[in-house]
Amino acid sequence: MAPTKASYDPRRVITIDRHIVDKQAQYPAATGELSKLLYDVALTAKVINRETTKAGLVDILGLTGQVNIQGEEVQMLDEFANDRFVRSFDHGGNLCAMASEEEEGIIPIPEQFKLGKYVLLYDPLDGSSNIDANVSIGSIFSIYKRKTEKGPGTMEDCVRKGSEQVAAGYVLYGSSTMLVYTTGHGVFGFTLDPSIGEFLLSHDNIKIPAKGHIYSLNEGYRAYLDDGTRRFIEYLQQEDTATGRPYSARYIGSMVADVHRTLLYGGIFLYPATKKSPKGKLRLLYEANPMAFIVEQAGGTATDGKRRILDIQAEELHQRTPVYLGSEEDMKLAMSFENGER
Repeated sequence: MAPTKASYDPRRVITIDRHIVDKQAQYPAATGELSKLLYDVALTAKVINRETTKAGLVDILGLTGQVNIQGEEVQMLDEFANDRFVRSFDHGGNLCAMASEEEEGIIPIPEQFKLGKYVLLYDPLDGSSNIDANVSIGSIFSIYKRKTEKGPGTMEDCVRKGSEQVAAGYVLYGSSTMLVYTTGHGVFGFTLDPSIGEFLLSHDNIKIPAKGHIYSLNEGYRAYLDDGTRRFIEYLQQEDTATGRPYSARYIGSMVADVHRTLLYGGIFLYPATKKSPKGKLRLLYEANPMAFIVEQAGGTATDGKRRILDIQAEELHQRTPVYLGSEEDMKLAMSFENGER
């Protein structure tokens, strides 16, 4: 099944702000704080988009000379995007703390500002190693209600199960800029119209196809894959018209872009454990949890190869995990190989 696209009708333009308000109205007890956070995400995305689209024209490409907590060299745009998230959310009164893939510890809310009941976890610029090559990149965010009752946010508020998320989403900075989000009641996509500076509803109630014909994997690590994953990939590459094989291989190297394509077209995205990275490479809190929440809300499945991603209790801020996510039938097939059933 293809994603449902909202037909463009100038008499019925639905901005992301209007969409959020309409959804909030369905819950009389809602206080509006979560809605404000989602407004701020959309605004932050516009600012980051403005810089990414002119990155080659201004002095914002290249490395800062620093290395982040992940051991990765920091791009100038990484630093800008991280700073923009902090400046957008530290004073709104809706958060008690933040945590970023780029920062070692919790980002506190400055003492002069009001504390709120939510926590924001984010990857400010996913796929940043592709920046200089002008390949699609993105931002990923995850929102939780705090666990502690008052005071500044703590590690307990941030290190959580993905099933406790109240909202998650991503922004794709590509040929067009899209914001996709869920609050646990469907997945909705908005495309930025640069002529009016607004995100407009373009993909209403996205549903991932039950089966696709694309797999997404960095095959440069093929020699390091476990036997089950390697046999699964070999199976997908074999020709069999009765089962829709061979599958096409598509891999961009930006999780946002690869998962976005999987969400719309179906198939499977894999970033498994390898002999070089036995605990996996992707971050549980900043990448795996929000993407798993979105994919499940669209009717798909997300696991670490053995467990549902959203059931994993995080133990540290920068915990890594293997990730398999995608169409229900393709995921069942992948897990049958991973579990030694085939």
